[in-house]
Amino acid sequence: MPRLRWAIAAVVSGAALSALACAVNPATGEREFMLVSESQEIQMGLQADPAIVSQFGIYEDEGLQQYLDQIGKKMAARSERPDLPWTFRLVDDPVINAFAVPGGFIYITRGILAYFNSEAELASVVGHEIGHVTARHSAQQMSQQQLAQIGLIAGAVLVPDEYSELVLGVGGAGMQLLFLKFSRDDERQADDLGMRYMVRAGYDAGEMPGVYTMLSRVSGAGGGERIPEWQSTHPNPENREQRMLAHLDTLRNNGTIVNEDGYLQRLHGLVYGPNPRQGFFRDAEFVHPDLAFRVDFPAGWKTANYAAGVVAQSPNGDASMQLTLSEITTADGAARSLAQEQGLQAGTVQTITVNGLRGATLPFTVTQDDGTVIRGMATFVEHGGRVFQQTGITTSAAWSGYQSAIAASHRSFAPLTDQRLLAVQPLTLSIIRLDRAMTLAEFHRRYPSQVDVERLALLNGVDVGSVIPEGRLVKRVVGGPLP
Repeated sequence: MPRLRWAIAAVVSGAALSALACAVNPATGEREFMLVSESQEIQMGLQADPAIVSQFGIYEDEGLQQYLDQIGKKMAARSERPDLPWTFRLVDDPVINAFAVPGGFIYITRGILAYFNSEAELASVVGHEIGHVTARHSAQQMSQQQLAQIGLIAGAVLVPDEYSELVLGVGGAGMQLLFLKFSRDDERQADDLGMRYMVRAGYDAGEMPGVYTMLSRVSGAGGGERIPEWQSTHPNPENREQRMLAHLDTLRNNGTIVNEDGYLQRLHGLVYGPNPRQGFFRDAEFVHPDLAFRVDFPAGWKTANYAAGVVAQSPNGDASMQLTLSEITTADGAARSLAQEQGLQAGTVQTITVNGLRGATLPFTVTQDDGTVIRGMATFVEHGGRVFQQTGITTSAAWSGYQSAIAASHRSFAPLTDQRLLAVQPLTLSIIRLDRAMTLAEFHRRYPSQVDVERLALLNGVDVGSVIPEGRLVKRVVGGPLP
């Protein structure tokens, strides 16, 4: 749970805003308005990548990481921009999504990986994201909007990164500045380019339409995991599947690679849904088995757990808290380091004990550019060879109403001793080869899962009443449940 650092500098000078430029799109051959150069795209990607990795974490399966990298680089090498520093990462997030940032950085979540049923299906989404990069869709938006998003990101450097995420917001709100929402025209173009790259790499592009049918079904189904995020940044064009099928007829020398079995065998043991080893909530209590601690957040606050830390927000949205790991090795040293941050008006560091653990506290204020005074308390606690940083902030005017709740939460930090919670394990996919044909309902009875049969149908890309042929590999969800 490393600290997320949001000091992202703008890579395009203000002078560029006044320099109108026309360029030829490398993927489409069309002339277009463009203020962002290729070198600037690459620099943006290089700067965004560490924040994205810190935000989501990398899924710890070297075999799957290499597999994704091989597929991605094979397709990117056949694109119109083969010399970009193409980077493909499998991120440890249960949300069903894939996204790209400028410069050739592509991210696939383990959540979406669970719903593919062949290598060609994975390649269709990888190709789609490559298409967004080669067609420079994000760069186009930045140019058309006078680089407004980059200006917002650059604003992050106005607050010391030790606590800037508290002011700007940790997690999805901040990262959405990097995930620009594409237009439906962008989506159609990325679909066409994705099919182009699939064919060039030898894949059967006929697998792509079914992937987007699946994404629509999953997005509408809801269920055990968080609402899928794919459609929040990838609006669904009208008649998408029919249009893809029509476009498929125009392609020459369509590929033949599908590779169902090879793909599914790699999914055996894939973590499904949120991984409780990385922390989970029980009402207002947060428990982290891997790091062996527990902490209470104020009742009724909105909470979220990210790889970078845990965040909470008051019901009125006027106060927030976060829990992260400090890079300093002692609580007192971490508090004194924060006190030295430029722009922060620090109080006195006090040494304390929190449930038998050595700690330190630091009250502080931050005056924002508009004159608003932010008041906060940081508490540092040593546990398990690490230093945990808890921070609560609100406006100076509201501080008296939240001070006791923030202090109580900070005092609740304690070692986790419940053996049931320490031993909790995630849900995972198990892959079964059928010894005879059977319906999905019969499979569910014979090989029970921790999800219902409707969710199992979505995972396997079949209808609930389908008869699955002998010899096919079928997914089930095993493990859990939480105590």
